[in-house]
Amino acid sequence: MVITLHVTIRSGVGHVSDAQAEAVRERVKEYRARMKHKGMRLIQLWVPDTSTPEFAAEAHRQSLAVSRSPHAEEDQAFIDAISEDPFE
Repeated sequence: MVITLHVTIRSGVGHVSDAQAEAVRERVKEYRARMKHKGMRLIQLWVPDTSTPEFAAEAHRQSLAVSRSPHAEEDQAFIDAISEDPFE
């Protein structure tokens, strides 16, 4: 089974006519019908916005906590063991 991900980004640039908006709605409706026919189910997810300063601060805070842990070396060895090296 192949799973595809479709991401929609709203840039807020420009204006679409009613006819263009209707054409997009129709394409989306047809696409969803095809995917449903293939046995797929639509889900939507909220994910953290990685571009915010708050996300960066929290990621940094957690990274420091992990690096200062008494188990830091053991934890990193585990991560290294299960990670793929793209250069191998």
